[in-house]
Amino acid sequence: MTEYRNLGRTGVRVSPLALGTMMFGARGNADHDDSVRIIHHALDAGINVIDTADVYSAGESETIVGKALAGGRRDNVVLATKFHGRLGDDPNEYGNSRRWIIREVENSLRRLSTDWIDLYQVHRPEPDTDFDETLGALSDLVHQGKIRYIGTSTFEPSAIVEGQWTAERRGRERVVAEQPPYSLLARGIEREVLPVAQRYGLGVLSWSPLAGGWLTGRYRTGAEQPASSRAERQAARFDIAAPGNAAKLAAAEALAVLAEEAGITLVQLALAFVLEHPAVTSAIIGPRTFGQLESQLGADKVRLGRDVLDRIDEIVPPGVNLSALDAGYTPAVVTDASLRRRWA
Repeated sequence: MTEYRNLGRTGVRVSPLALGTMMFGARGNADHDDSVRIIHHALDAGINVIDTADVYSAGESETIVGKALAGGRRDNVVLATKFHGRLGDDPNEYGNSRRWIIREVENSLRRLSTDWIDLYQVHRPEPDTDFDETLGALSDLVHQGKIRYIGTSTFEPSAIVEGQWTAERRGRERVVAEQPPYSLLARGIEREVLPVAQRYGLGVLSWSPLAGGWLTGRYRTGAEQPASSRAERQAARFDIAAPGNAAKLAAAEALAVLAEEAGITLVQLALAFVLEHPAVTSAIIGPRTFGQLESQLGADKVRLGRDVLDRIDEIVPPGVNLSALDAGYTPAVVTDASLRRRWA
């Protein structure tokens, strides 16, 4: 039986595993009927959180989720989606402005075939937009009943704190959840993000617990790199010649051996590890196929002993991302030289 957890201090109870739907649609499983079947199986297994985004296959993922929740399933699902990414050529068809938020929430509601969104999340930070502008628009949507709660994704610790202070000082609805990347190979958020989330009572829905496929057992030393649409889109994250990726491959090998010794699969080890952290509410799994979903269901029932957790810390030290690319977001002050050179 699923043991549901509190989403921060909201009083909403959510399953330890959440179903991510990034792989439903043109970028993954383009068969709508099969995708709906996978969603229904996840719900039947006790998962009650579905996470999507407007940019997943340009809205197709939201459409598939809407189909899956038709016929009376909507009321029992905590439905989360996100905005921010570019969805057109117009200069205002993306971002965190009030103009775009008010327009795009209507598009998401239509695609999802619902009257409300439980958790509406800012997909990425946007330093050029005053966060009070964003929170103001989102607060209005809460008051209108179109969304229930506000969340963020891949925000840095300082931005998370700024959001809490802005809400308090300006009388806005507060952010109640953060969605960061977290896995056995990407533990950077243990340093500040997770402690800050605990301090402010935020729920944490972590994404990429299988490290983009690195922790499925498919990547092995000396073996041919498996074909992957994700690897084609993000080649730098899967180039074995890169030092960070070579370190990930070595760690994945060692973790696979540890999982075998513990009598569980590497997938179970990876998901159980993420759920072990007291700050994490749910781990978002993102299956493309029915078989992938089956391999991940039940991982929330696995308990890791102290000896296994100590071995994990030896393989990948706490607070460390083996590859900087797995942080999910790099601030513009790092990528844009003109912002850190006085005379550039």
